[in-house]
Amino acid sequence: MESFSVVSPHLTETATELHSVYESHTQHVERVDGKLVCKPAIQTIHFRTQKTVPKLGLMMIGLGGNNGTTVTAQILANREHVRWETKDGPMEANFLGSLLQCSTSSLGFCGEEEVFVPFKSLVPLVDPTQIVVGGWDINNMNLADAMRRAKVLDINLQQQVAPMMRHMVPLPSVYIPDFIASEQSERANNTLPATLSRWEAVEHLRADIRNFKTANHLDKIVVLWTASTERFCQETVGVHDSADNLLAAIHASHAEISPSTLFAVASILEGCAFVNGSPQNTLVPGVVDLATRHHVPIAGSDFKTGQTKLKSVLVDFLISSGIRPLSVVSYNHLGNNDGANLANPRCFRSKEISKSSVCDDMIAGNQVLFPEGKKDGPDHLVIIKYCPAVGDSKRAMDEYYSEIAMGGKNTISIHNVCEDSLLAAPVIIDLACTIELFTRIEVAAAGAPGSALEYQPFHPLMGSFLGFLLKAPLVAPGVPLVNSLFKQRLCLENLLRVLRGLEPNTLMNLERNVEAARHPAVPTFAAIHH
Repeated sequence: MESFSVVSPHLTETATELHSVYESHTQHVERVDGKLVCKPAIQTIHFRTQKTVPKLGLMMIGLGGNNGTTVTAQILANREHVRWETKDGPMEANFLGSLLQCSTSSLGFCGEEEVFVPFKSLVPLVDPTQIVVGGWDINNMNLADAMRRAKVLDINLQQQVAPMMRHMVPLPSVYIPDFIASEQSERANNTLPATLSRWEAVEHLRADIRNFKTANHLDKIVVLWTASTERFCQETVGVHDSADNLLAAIHASHAEISPSTLFAVASILEGCAFVNGSPQNTLVPGVVDLATRHHVPIAGSDFKTGQTKLKSVLVDFLISSGIRPLSVVSYNHLGNNDGANLANPRCFRSKEISKSSVCDDMIAGNQVLFPEGKKDGPDHLVIIKYCPAVGDSKRAMDEYYSEIAMGGKNTISIHNVCEDSLLAAPVIIDLACTIELFTRIEVAAAGAPGSALEYQPFHPLMGSFLGFLLKAPLVAPGVPLVNSLFKQRLCLENLLRVLRGLEPNTLMNLERNVEAARHPAVPTFAAIHH
């Protein structure tokens, strides 16, 4: 790819930092005498982004599972430029499915040619091939054998990366049987002693993080949950509602403090960003409070890969077209360990909640179709069944039943076969690289003329920029939740552009349309874009 520089009054670049200025134009709406009054609002926002990219470690909980072994193999295969034979011909390692590595953004026009650059070139990002992988698992199988057990990757690829993975063995993990399906007990041979209190478990995990960082000479670590889905913990006032209450409850080994929450707390106390890739309520208010106090980014919940990504496109298409969805029914069957765990009704309930919430903001945003908001919204059913025969190849079937003009009805049915872990692995890498970037960004709002800028870290909940990658993104108080997929993508794209001193992508090409109106010409047939 061609290198590029940005020459702009909105950007000052030093050897170590990007200083960018963005003038935000929005509208403030008031109700006056029963009428809505809309007034322009302008705010100048300053960004300071550290350019130095750290040596990053990624510690995954569930390292020996399908996702963990696939991510590890993908990183190693790309690092070593592995090529292998398949029945369809030769294949080489890639990051297809990665927004940062494989998607592009318009840099502008060079004459009549629109120039595009990869997301990864907009700001300095961690090179995923340089990520050092480690983590925990309740099963002690080395990653080469665990990769073979997962049956995700071609055997010829497995044979080439297995020597690099055979020495990798997960650290013992927290195991509290009440939070996951009983079927997982057969795998649980690599667990912390049951005699440890919950606080002792947190301290053990913190030591694991410190030791991994030291042993691998790392600058930063991102901790990411990709283990089996837990049941929802029963959130209680006085236990989960503040950092102080949560820490006290952990010290008291309260029964409703989940393993994933213990990992989140350990990560935050070690200053490591944490991502919850499963749908359970890991990030209770006390965890958010703790992350806010320590200025540590956290993100969740539940990776957005196949069916839910498609749903956020289809529902947006229907509602944006003025069509009224009456029901959205999603059926899945899959045969990996996640499917076995979700056969437990309590664990399935966590997944059902995260998959069912992706339509809420689109419904709330159209009072013409849904006068009473969510109460008036479509019936939304989610069904997941365990079918061992299909393994990691998840079958997803959706039906969208809608009302169209003059009492008509429209049905869209889709059958989607998702290679579950091969879709999740690039998402995991994107989350690790993006949340690491957030640790290098500071922001300041311009105050009175002549006053000094007061830079501060982003709020730890950056879900408004991570919704493309997560089913149920958590956002800071007062920040609207967006589930429409292309709006989510544009949100992250525009943040990266603003950090580099580029204008947000409005997609209007207004100036070129105005120029065409000012200088009309009869185009040739070939010049007309059909």
